[in-house]
Amino acid sequence: MPGPYTDQFYSDLPLNEVSVNELVADRQCFFPVPDDWQVIITDIRNSTQAVKDGLQQIVNLVATGSVIAGLNIARKANASIPFFFGGDGATLIVPVSLLDQLMQALNEHRENTSENFDLELRVGHIPVAKIYQNQHELIISKVKMGEKFFFPIVLGDGLQYAEQVVKGGAFVPYLPDAKTATLDLTGMECRWNRIKPPKNLFEVVCLLAVARNDEHQSMIFKKVLDKIDDIYGQQHARNPISARKLKLEATLGRIGIEMRVKLGRFAPLYLMVNWLITIFGRLYFLYDKGGKNYLNRLVELSNTLTIDGKINTVISGTAQQRELLVTSLNQMEQDGEIIFGWHVNKESVISCYVRDRLDQHIHFVDGSDGGYTQAAGMLKKKASQLTNLTMR
Repeated sequence: MPGPYTDQFYSDLPLNEVSVNELVADRQCFFPVPDDWQVIITDIRNSTQAVKDGLQQIVNLVATGSVIAGLNIARKANASIPFFFGGDGATLIVPVSLLDQLMQALNEHRENTSENFDLELRVGHIPVAKIYQNQHELIISKVKMGEKFFFPIVLGDGLQYAEQVVKGGAFVPYLPDAKTATLDLTGMECRWNRIKPPKNLFEVVCLLAVARNDEHQSMIFKKVLDKIDDIYGQQHARNPISARKLKLEATLGRIGIEMRVKLGRFAPLYLMVNWLITIFGRLYFLYDKGGKNYLNRLVELSNTLTIDGKINTVISGTAQQRELLVTSLNQMEQDGEIIFGWHVNKESVISCYVRDRLDQHIHFVDGSDGGYTQAAGMLKKKASQLTNLTMR
């Protein structure tokens, strides 16, 4: 068991080599996040409208930047932190020693987003101690996925509470006194075209599911994941990303968006150098063995399942499979076990964090039509209706 009050808490967590389904059902593999840690939330206000306005790529890249800003700071501090990509925002759980530096970086990211894209990125944090004081649970574990890839799994409703606080109208974000520029988005890339599903007649489904009963959350989550496996197959079988459907989009417009998110300004040299790199990258991925290996690893390291107190997943399969899943989840919803939201997309979109092209890269996946954002809208509407019914 890791020590409770240390910057290395997450690094020291045991690495579980079991299926996600098994892990969520075994609460003994989870540990409380230290109460001197902090939860940082970023979120693009009115992201649904931004997606409708055709800004899906920018929304995803800004959310990805929130994660990468945190990871780069943590790496320099020789620390490891859990993170969760949400399509239009992100969640980071961090030791207090990194809080000021992270908030400085994310506030610079917020300012860049406003100046370059006229989008409002909310940035806020809440102490884990406050989550516990308000009777919410936040326990975490790590699961191994592939040879060198692992990701966090969180149970409890602590992150949902933190999100409600940060997104609440009365919330005033913490703004650090220091004005030193600390934003570092090194490694951020967004050069892949929209990705068609692996097979013809397949679609891409973004799904969110929340347990109604926190006491039985573990078994409810296992039940949902088992249903997904039964209908769609294991994660590799339902992965919406396939190597043969990946196509680089070597346009100045695409790289220009990446440039402005990453640097916060127009930089002609960056634009031209990376445009040329992307053009030559097409040949690298097509003919070079290392390039082909990278594409295969990209598929393996794509983040298509996240559990942050709710299930977030991107799935590829047929309309018939989706109808079977929705029917099953509707029954669970009627039985009072879950509420869920979903959205069907024709394609996927992907943004990347690449430290090197061997095994140090992570890829964030969403539906091409703002799948996570649309699914979250359905989920919120159901939750609001449920609250109104409860209050009557």
